[in-house]
Amino acid sequence: MGAFDVVVLGGGTAGVQVATEAGGGGKTVALVEAGLIGGESPYLACVPSNSLLLAAARGESWEDAVARRAEVTGRLDDSAAAQRLNHAGVTVFRGTGRITAAGTVEVTPAAGGAASPAAAGDTAGEVATLTYSDLVIATGCEPVAPPIEGLSDIPAWTTAQSLSSPDLPRRLIVLGGGPAGCELTQVYASFGSQVTLVEAEPTLLPGEPAFAGEILAAALRRAGAEIYLGSRATKAERTADGLTLALADGTRIDADRLLLASGRRPRLGGLGLDALGLEVTPGMALPTTTRCEVAGARGRVWAAGDVTGTTHTHASRYQASVVAANILGQPREADYSAIPRCVFTTPSVYGVGVVPGAAEEEVTPEEAEEGVSGASGPRRMLRIARMPAETAPAGARLVTARASLGDTVRAQLGLDDLGCLELYARDGVLVGAIAVGPDAASWMGEITLAIRAKISVEVLADVVHAFPTYGEALETALRELAGTGGSTVSTDQEKGTGPVSELDMETPEDDAIEQHQDVVADEAAVGPRREVPFDVNEADAAEQERAVGFDDDDYR
Repeated sequence: MGAFDVVVLGGGTAGVQVATEAGGGGKTVALVEAGLIGGESPYLACVPSNSLLLAAARGESWEDAVARRAEVTGRLDDSAAAQRLNHAGVTVFRGTGRITAAGTVEVTPAAGGAASPAAAGDTAGEVATLTYSDLVIATGCEPVAPPIEGLSDIPAWTTAQSLSSPDLPRRLIVLGGGPAGCELTQVYASFGSQVTLVEAEPTLLPGEPAFAGEILAAALRRAGAEIYLGSRATKAERTADGLTLALADGTRIDADRLLLASGRRPRLGGLGLDALGLEVTPGMALPTTTRCEVAGARGRVWAAGDVTGTTHTHASRYQASVVAANILGQPREADYSAIPRCVFTTPSVYGVGVVPGAAEEEVTPEEAEEGVSGASGPRRMLRIARMPAETAPAGARLVTARASLGDTVRAQLGLDDLGCLELYARDGVLVGAIAVGPDAASWMGEITLAIRAKISVEVLADVVHAFPTYGEALETALRELAGTGGSTVSTDQEKGTGPVSELDMETPEDDAIEQHQDVVADEAAVGPRREVPFDVNEADAAEQERAVGFDDDDYR
């Protein structure tokens, strides 16, 4: 028997972080994991997926992309991760844990012993009984096979299997149009597979506003993928040269392999949760408080990561830090108002906070201010949308502003009009956003901060963005939300000054003509002008030099 302050069930992103921080805080910690230390994200999910997406964008061959993927995932060897835990004072048990009573966990060794070359501090080969003061459940999630007749008889991959295989199927069906399905569709289509993406809902990314899925679907079709929406798969059959998948609408699709990206659920089976007084049905997440403590459990029981229903690696890390702080006696609560959601396709998709529900209606800025709906307004419309029922207080409404990335100079420089964003506010405070565009996560971070800090849209609308960047589109939407009018372009045109853009750019010749016209007009009004001993452009340059003292190193 081993006595520990903390026992962590699950060695994925959340489990490793809790164990490391608790161990660093002076607690004795045991971590129980039957699979790879670090979980799927670094080996079989986020990291290999992004590696392949970047390789495709660089135009690499499939063979080179697979070699690079193997390198960044450590060739599925987790011994270094186990060694880091050992250095942090954490004891790693290679096996599966089952709660036998409040305060006690029994560990059964993983089949075949250690899951990787043994590292100092690993224990394997014998059943162990562990006692604890704090228990952390961080066992992650597992794929769910959809109810398709004949599915077990055909060649099929899970997402993890596809991201660890060297095979490049000639014909591939991707089942599921969520983030993983869209990313893998782009990966395989980019490297030459004939890919068909099937999603039962009417749009891709069904959890996000429809426009995001529509823009992404158009991009995937341009990459060569076929997309079927709004009809579920019903039957799969093995054929002489592969398989056939039948959809509910009668469509039949032939392929060599099926990739299942249609859903996952918290991995909670066999943990003995009933010993803690918990009843959990398959697919159900653990109920947790804002402190990440499992509600209704006997003893001090915490949860972090996918078992809570939060399915993003960065959210798992956040919850793990909250759990570790509370275990170490540093009270902390989680705030889920600004957890990013990313799809790393090209264009990428970035969502955060609250997004509209299905019921929406368009209103003008004036009507939004007055709470009236139903009229048509200017080119960029504001919309009021009901929030999802589970998150919205009675009668709450979202005011929405949209802007196109194609209106920015940055997009024109790259000849890239694939992009759009929407911002959502309530009571003058930003509460959500979704953006589709090049590397959206890199320029939407400020919006995540604004939502988390509850900064008013009036303040945000006054933020200056560097030129030329996609941040200009944020300015457009924020000014509409704040009720300060349209884009910078229209304001400058009213004043008679043109912004530096492809649409309204003044050349040096135009500038000289305009200045000459002004001088002629002044001469007519006040009499002959005094001659200037050099031309207009030189005069302008000399005046600037006197006013601001340009030096030779000025970047302009």
